[in-house]
Amino acid sequence: MNRRALLGLFLAFLLLVSVFPVFGAGAAEPDEIVLTWPCIWVGQDSKADTIAQIVDSFNEQHAGEIRVEIEPQPDYDGYEDTIRTRLAAGQAPDIFTFKLSPTTAAYYSGDLLMDFTDELAAGWGNDFNPGNLETSTVDGKTKSIPYEIGITPIWYNTELFAQAGIDEFPTTMDEFWEAAEKLKAEGIYPTSQMTGGTNSWTSMLWYTHLLGSYGGPDVWERAWDCPAFEKAAADLKRMYSDGNTTGDAIGADAGVSGGHYQAGRTAMFINGAWYIGNIRDNAPDVYEVTELAPLPQAGDHSGHQVGWLHTNLAAAHTDDPDRREAVIKFLQYLTKPENAKLVSLDAGSLLSIEYEITDDDVVDPLQQQFIEAGNEAKFLIDHMEASMPVDVVYELGQAIGSMVLEDKSPVEFVRMLEGADPR
Repeated sequence: MNRRALLGLFLAFLLLVSVFPVFGAGAAEPDEIVLTWPCIWVGQDSKADTIAQIVDSFNEQHAGEIRVEIEPQPDYDGYEDTIRTRLAAGQAPDIFTFKLSPTTAAYYSGDLLMDFTDELAAGWGNDFNPGNLETSTVDGKTKSIPYEIGITPIWYNTELFAQAGIDEFPTTMDEFWEAAEKLKAEGIYPTSQMTGGTNSWTSMLWYTHLLGSYGGPDVWERAWDCPAFEKAAADLKRMYSDGNTTGDAIGADAGVSGGHYQAGRTAMFINGAWYIGNIRDNAPDVYEVTELAPLPQAGDHSGHQVGWLHTNLAAAHTDDPDRREAVIKFLQYLTKPENAKLVSLDAGSLLSIEYEITDDDVVDPLQQQFIEAGNEAKFLIDHMEASMPVDVVYELGQAIGSMVLEDKSPVEFVRMLEGADPR
């Protein structure tokens, strides 16, 4: 038999065994369902290690049946752009996270997202904060699951305050500006700011805090000619002026803004509880002297916090019942109270899943301050990204830059935001 004939027999054998079971082996094992999860909780994120452990544990328990594969997405802003692009193209990932907002809620219509309504009603929903579940429900359908809660008080470095002779955090904006002058006299920048990224995160939070004080809890429902928008802009402009923030704030991203606080260059900063693990690991000396406070009273309102649903879990709709069941199994495992507790205590995050704290649990003292801040808040106000169309959010950084670098007035700042509003 020549070589060509032998090769033909060999290829025929390969085709045969690909179609029929190997002799004596019995029926082929069903294919493992692989679920991809583009995930931001990787790398330096404070939840990275715990999330990886939970995924590994799930995969071990369901070996040969289901496997969840994390696709690392360490760039937060890039991740949001990627998810928005994929959703707009009708190509949702198997599992992903997103922020529920007036813009993203539009994806609840149609069959792009998996609907968890029935499973939540069957008992799964008992593990969640009812108000968060209600917020995540649109027209009677829950197509994303509330996971991480955002409360973003003012972080301040008590050691730098003491160095400047400031005994207590200011309670009014007049006291705030007096404290800023004392800090600058010691060579300390009072605030961390930024205009980079997709949402100018840190400065967006400062602006929202100020809006809450000037306009109250329903300020986002007001028209753009409401005086609160201009008054808050005037204070934000001052925070960017006269050395009240670092010289690189225009164009800086979240890493730069947080890095200045961690390095002790700035005395005040804003972020959520998810940042606790980051600062605890990377700047333990600053972590030890950090305390939290509400914004000093600027207008008629005080004692509020900027708070919202920070992260929702979602999945692509599928007509394959086995694949749907696999997704549900994993998300139910991820949100089990004991796993939520691991994430919360290890990273400092506040989650929508309710779990019990025992005497043996070690609660991070800064996380405890976050819990108290939420409990003591007179009202909560959503930040701009959760309240305004995405075009307005994108315009914020440009508007701040124009107001600071081109000396545009607060009125012109507000007009820039209004001009980006498609409503």
